[in-house]
Amino acid sequence: MEINKYIDHTLLKAEATSAQITKLCEEARENNFASVCVNTCYVSLCKQLLAGSDVKVCCVVGFPLGAMSISAKAWETKIAVKDGADEIDMVINIGAAKEGSWKYVTKDIKAVVRAAKGKLVKVIIEACLLTDKEKVRACKCALKAGADFVKTSTGFSTGGATVADVKLMKKTVGDKCKVKAAGGIRSYEDAKAMIDAGADRLGCSAGIKIIEGFKAANQ
Repeated sequence: MEINKYIDHTLLKAEATSAQITKLCEEARENNFASVCVNTCYVSLCKQLLAGSDVKVCCVVGFPLGAMSISAKAWETKIAVKDGADEIDMVINIGAAKEGSWKYVTKDIKAVVRAAKGKLVKVIIEACLLTDKEKVRACKCALKAGADFVKTSTGFSTGGATVADVKLMKKTVGDKCKVKAAGGIRSYEDAKAMIDAGADRLGCSAGIKIIEGFKAANQ
């Protein structure tokens, strides 16, 4: 198992500086991670720093609340793609999901998928705020809208990824879509548990620690 290729090396904190983003990209290059995941203002910088490598540039849209207008999310996606984003992680409108406005949720996701123009789209459902029934419906909306991944969490709400959520999401989407686990994955043991549960990608700020744990476990 090449665990490095499961990892989206992530830095989304409000106080993140360009120097820290530069370090993130250097670490991603060195470890050949799947991507770096950053806020949209750093997409162009990451694209420059990762030129010539296999590491993708992933960015978040409508982050972390998901409560922006549909047109705002679509516009942010267009800008991100123009700046060089290879992958888009968008947050659903969680309030719409809670009130059962599933047509709106689907329309919201579809607008981002269209604006991404073929780039990979991952849909953050913020599972910690949803019931299991709502998680299933949200995943089905992502499928209907043509998304490539469903993702557990932003890491900025009341909870992160759980094995139970990954299993439920994987059961719901099957082979039609992939699953990304994110939020609170801090060790190789955490990462392995998520992969074993069905995760195809991991969003984590502890990528280096996970790699070290993987090496120690496989010596």
